[in-house]
Amino acid sequence: MDSRSAPSPLIRIRGLAKRFGRIYALKGVDLDVEAGERLVVFGPNGAGKTTLLRIMATLSRPTSGRVTLAGHDLVGAADSARKHLGFVTHRPLLYDSLTARENLLFYGRLYSVPDVADRADELLRMVGLYRRRNDRVRTFSRGMVQRLAIARALMHDPAILLLDEPDTGLDPQAAESLFPLLWGSGGERRTVVMTTHHLDLGLAWAHRFAILYRGRIVHVGDSTELSPGDLRAIYRERTGGEA
Repeated sequence: MDSRSAPSPLIRIRGLAKRFGRIYALKGVDLDVEAGERLVVFGPNGAGKTTLLRIMATLSRPTSGRVTLAGHDLVGAADSARKHLGFVTHRPLLYDSLTARENLLFYGRLYSVPDVADRADELLRMVGLYRRRNDRVRTFSRGMVQRLAIARALMHDPAILLLDEPDTGLDPQAAESLFPLLWGSGGERRTVVMTTHHLDLGLAWAHRFAILYRGRIVHVGDSTELSPGDLRAIYRERTGGEA
């Protein structure tokens, strides 16, 4: 194929840096993610994973560099980019004084979701919370809150999902059942960027992986061609064994 006619990556990151005072959390990150691809980002605590996703989610501005999502520059067209994004983080971004259903309705109306009540009920069933739909979030367990946060992120059926440790509070069976919902199905598979500390699970979920270490991408590889042992060896080599 002529490279001039090749489609641009759905997510393109070039020279991304983020500084907090004198400390750089990210240092010149370059990364591409194609439409429909699942990329997992590994790295030890403090590597910059959450900072990277917060910038991609338009919740933090970069110090320098450029990020485009679905053709929208995040600095100049953040509002347009947000329409394509869903974000799940270990901080659930829910209102604990509202019920589960009220949270979803509020979020859906912000995004002008059609048939918003039906969509909310559909997702509550999918994440196993329909029977608790009228209970306030403050009464939920950590795992239930995370399931509701996943439903919230999916309300507007985003093309791009950003997942920061999405399995927080979920037992392995719950995670196994919920992640196909995040990916999508058929010809409408979502583009997903996910961070996790769990190398084996990340390897199983993703098409490609990147290792972020001390604010820099130190390795990018194909997940489908690696065994868990191979990945652990690469991770140790690139990070010095930091967990």
